[in-house]
This record gives sequence, C-alpha cells and structure tokens, in this order.
Amino acid sequence: MSGTFRAIQINKTDDKQTAALVELSDADLMDGDVTVDISHSTLNYKDGLALTAKAPIIRKFPLTPGIDFAGTVSASDNPDYKPGDAVILNGWGVGEGHSGGFAERARVKGDWLVKMPGGMTAAQAMAIGTAGYTSMLCVMALEDAGITPDSGEILVTGAAGGVGSVAIAILSKLGYSVTASTGRTSEEAFLKGLGATSIVDREEFNTPPKPLAKSRWAGCVDAVGSTTLANVLSQMNYGGAVAACGLAQGMDLPASVAPFILRGVKLLGVDSVMCPKPRREQAWARLAQDLDMAKLDSLTSHIKLDDVIAAGADIMSGKVRGRIVVDIA
Repeated sequence: MSGTFRAIQINKTDDKQTAALVELSDADLMDGDVTVDISHSTLNYKDGLALTAKAPIIRKFPLTPGIDFAGTVSASDNPDYKPGDAVILNGWGVGEGHSGGFAERARVKGDWLVKMPGGMTAAQAMAIGTAGYTSMLCVMALEDAGITPDSGEILVTGAAGGVGSVAIAILSKLGYSVTASTGRTSEEAFLKGLGATSIVDREEFNTPPKPLAKSRWAGCVDAVGSTTLANVLSQMNYGGAVAACGLAQGMDLPASVAPFILRGVKLLGVDSVMCPKPRREQAWARLAQDLDMAKLDSLTSHIKLDDVIAAGADIMSGKVRGRIVVDIA
C-alpha cells in the first residue's frame, strides 16, 4: 500500500463548487477502522447531483464523492474484517459527509461494510451498486406486502434508469409480469430485453392526478415521486402496493387519501442509505441469487476514474441508461 492515491475531490469556495481529479495521501483518509483498496465504484443519480452541485449533497469540504465502492481490505482494526476480505459499501452518508468511492482508497467504519457474496465479482457488485441494491429492497418490500407473480401486473417507473432497469431484471426472473414506464421510447428493445412485457410512456402519469382512476397495477417500483407517484397510487388494484424509493420528478406528492382508504393500497417507503445491516446482507444475498448477471452485463457500461466528472453531467442530462461502473484499479 503506497502512501498516495488518486481521487476525485470536491471543494467549495465563495459559494462555488469545483470538482477535480487530484492525488491525495494517507493523511487525507477520514476516520474509520477499516481501510479498503477500491477496485470499482459506480455512478448513481445522487453522485451526479453531487458532482454537478445540482443539489447540496456534499455536506463538508473538501470531500471525495461516490456513494458506492467495492474492493479489498488492506488494513483493519475491526474484528469482523481482515486484510484480503472482499467488501462492498453502499450508503451510510459516504460520498456525502464521509469521503467515498471515487478514489483508489478509502477508510470507513467496518459496520458500514458488507462482505462480497460468494460468486459475485467487484465489477458485478458495482454494476448493481446502490441503484440495484435499492431495487432489491423494493422487490423485498413488495414481497413482504404479499405481492406475488400471481397478483397481477407490476409497474416500474423511471425504467431506463439504474433502479428501474435492475428492478425489471429482478422481477422478470422471479416470474412477475412487468410494465416499464419511460420517456425514452427508443429504449423499448432494451427494456424488453431486460424482461419488460410492455412499455408505457411516462407522460401517461404526468397529468393532474384523480383521487381514484381505473385499477391497473398490483404493485409498483417507483423511483420518480411527485405527480407520477400520485397517478400510480390512483391506479393501483385493491390491496396493491407501491415501493417508493426516489424523487427524480420531485419531492412533492399531490395525491389524496382515496387509494389508501377505499382500495387498501400500501405506500412502502424504501430507504437504502441507513438500512440496517441484516436487511442489507439479505438484499445482497438475494441479488446474487435472483439477478441474471447476463442481463446485468447488458445494461452496464464502464468508465475510468478520469471520466467520472463528465459522466456526472451526462447522468443529470438524461443521457445515461442502465448502470455505469467506474473501473478504479
């Protein structure tokens, strides 16, 4: 382990935020009891927000963004980890208040780490990333709510994005019939290749929502929020459930109580950042089992650390589909 490493660093001066690829030393590592040599990271929507300063994601400066990473433990004072262990990190405020995955090295709390599931590579883990891990949490939430493949059609909003694309792949492998909602109709072949049985234009969910509309969906994985989520709720079948995990359209929810009190609809909040470790471990074990890795490869592209800043702007401009893996090592 050499004393220097490359990293993306975000600084802020006079209310202006800048991002640059720099060389840091071990003295720049933050507090923690496990040091990880990072081999792969990934670019999520939240990372795009951080890199472009479109939202106040970064809470201290200077900081290395990147809410995900995978790599190998190089030093540990934590009894659960030893040098050589392959590990994954998602969430816990890493890449926001604690330096994260867009670097060749990180030091974090061992309690934030999950051991790599058997048979999964670091590149595959980051092709999954927070987006895919969140997708699995959403699927588990629907299962916990009693939604089965026999319940009816499942809607996935923001289908061409990271959460949506992996959710389609998982749900289809589990035997669900999936409808994909996207504004990019050119992605129909891509989405059907992941397992979607039909495609709907997202504009269908962008009109002023009715308290109740015609029943259409047994379940939904929603990464969009706002008017889209309100319309989806109004269209749920009796006893249906929506796993809500994102706000790509907005944080507001212009809905009524009608779906909840007249159809028994369940709105399930899914948080990936502070999710307890046992649930995380369950989700990652399920991903190793229930995600078709060939489909994962089909929705994944790779970039280098040098490309991360430009890719952050691309994801905010809607130019990215599926998952982006950052090959660090």
